[in-house]
Amino acid sequence: MGLRMKPLRCALAVLALGVAAAPAARAQLGHDLERVREAIAESRERVASFEREERGLLEAIEAIDESVGLLLDEARRAEDAAVDARLALARAEDDAREASARLVELERALARRAQALYRAGEVGAVRLLFAARDLRDFFTRVQTLRRLVRVDSDLVLAHRDQTRALEEARAEATRASAAATEAETTLAARTSELAEERGRKRQLARKLGRSRALERRALAELEIASRALQETVAAWGDREQAPAAPRVETDFEALRGKLPSPVKGELAGRFGRVVDRDHQTATFRKGVVWVADRGVRVRAVAPGRVRYAGRFRGYGEVVILDHGDDYFTVSAHLDEIGVSLGDGVAAGGEVGRVGDSGSLDGTRLYFEVRRGGDALDPADWLAALR
Repeated sequence: MGLRMKPLRCALAVLALGVAAAPAARAQLGHDLERVREAIAESRERVASFEREERGLLEAIEAIDESVGLLLDEARRAEDAAVDARLALARAEDDAREASARLVELERALARRAQALYRAGEVGAVRLLFAARDLRDFFTRVQTLRRLVRVDSDLVLAHRDQTRALEEARAEATRASAAATEAETTLAARTSELAEERGRKRQLARKLGRSRALERRALAELEIASRALQETVAAWGDREQAPAAPRVETDFEALRGKLPSPVKGELAGRFGRVVDRDHQTATFRKGVVWVADRGVRVRAVAPGRVRYAGRFRGYGEVVILDHGDDYFTVSAHLDEIGVSLGDGVAAGGEVGRVGDSGSLDGTRLYFEVRRGGDALDPADWLAALR
């Protein structure tokens, strides 16, 4: 009758592989979660220490940023797992529906054969054989009966196999549903923890804003961080101390006043002296600040090579580009870094995404133009600020 059991899709094979790999995956997951728990505990201790001793602001911010980064990674993995589990569930449900439909078709075929056998009666096959006209006709009828028996046997076997396939498909759907629920529960937990960590950072900013003493100590720490950045960049002016990378050949000086903005956002702070009227403090901002949404692309304003890509105390995630002739640009408070040390970057190339790492003022980009250790006013270089 031409009926064949259509095999299940690769979902069951994938499941088998997943089950084999599950112990290692669970062990890695446990290790990752332990790192997250340790980072959260460390961030809470650093914040508590800062509040007790009124010092160590940058360490507290860094600890929170580290826990936030780990939670973001965990949340992304949980989201990917939830999507994969939902896709596996959809495939398993499709397989179960197809298996059920094929089983119904087989049962209908078996029912037709049963009706035919009932109509023929218990001696139907004997009557068929003895109704033969001659020996040749007799053997033809024997062969026909054999084929019918094989068809009936195939139908029974196919029904058994299809029943098993339906059970497996339903079991896979149950497992996939449980995996999807678990992944979505994990995603919700990580998202909640992430929001809590970011909330603690906002609370830290509010406490800082209410305390003149804390504000002054924080400014002192930030000034130390600024000098560290200045000394780091200045050291690269000595080519013997520069990180190993090909020399940059860009006429950066010729681009003065013509450079594009590194980000699309609202300018929130210019280069120069900044006075806080509430706390009676004055600082000197060595760059400019744009407010932008988290994840907005940050781009190179000119061709350059990556001299630094990573965390820098007081500035969060930072990318420093060398544009040649001791000119550098600094992009700070990034959420993500999109380049690696030594990479060549074209003008307009993405170096990272806007974030709030190292910042208590929300998501923003802090941007500097430097020649060696000297900070230059970006308004002299960026066309949009002139």
